[in-house]
Amino acid sequence: MSTIQLVGGFLEDVLYAVSPPIIFILEIIGIIIIVFGAINALKRFFTVGFSLADPTTKIILGESFAMALEFKLGAEIIKTVIVHDFNELLILGFVVVLRIILTFVIHWEVEQAGGAHVIEKKKEGYEIDPQRQDEINECLVQEEQENLVKK
Repeated sequence: MSTIQLVGGFLEDVLYAVSPPIIFILEIIGIIIIVFGAINALKRFFTVGFSLADPTTKIILGESFAMALEFKLGAEIIKTVIVHDFNELLILGFVVVLRIILTFVIHWEVEQAGGAHVIEKKKEGYEIDPQRQDEINECLVQEEQENLVKK
């Protein structure tokens, strides 16, 4: 056996030994983030009097889900290193694609809720980030036009 084969075999053994605990830790971190995010969102939900119209609750929960999915996606990527056959690889690939899609959807939802939240804050007289000012003004004008049409 050559030195390269010995080193390669050793590195493969190390990889198979180290990957499962890392995967486990990343999965646990994802679960912890979901739990803390759900608790924070629930506290906010109680604070606003169970109002379903408050976008902040949705933002808190969505951001925690997005962050947790990032950790869980990292664990899935590491799992690709220790896959044993093609069927496992297909299933893992499907799970990764689903988690990526979920991450994009959650980010989009949070962005949408965040925009609504910022518009509400603008109506209440809060200072708004100048970069979002044009977008907010357009939304406010559109909302005023819709209100005029309803009257």
